[in-house]
Amino acid sequence: MALLARLIGIVLIGTGIYFLGNNIIFTTNVYPYFWRGIAADGSILALIAGVMMLVFLPAREKSWGWIPIIIGVVLVFFSSRAILNPTSLWQFLLSFASMAVGYKLATQGRL
Repeated sequence: MALLARLIGIVLIGTGIYFLGNNIIFTTNVYPYFWRGIAADGSILALIAGVMMLVFLPAREKSWGWIPIIIGVVLVFFSSRAILNPTSLWQFLLSFASMAVGYKLATQGRL
């Protein structure tokens, strides 16, 4: 029964991320300014480095992985290649509730 609850939790997390992710569009437009391309490349490298640090570093140093992730997110917005479409309050509420309930189910196996 706990395994089924954990699987349902993972599905709920994925569903919540999917519905919130529908409103984020990444473009590949070429810009005349050279630094925007550098910011886009830097954002991808920073995000990859942050995820690798979170996964592979020992437990004491895992928190250092959040710094490159934050830098990567900031660089995405500096490169102007991420467009955030408006989200309705109901869609945000359902997506966030789905992720929260899914996380609780996936980690604890119960609500």
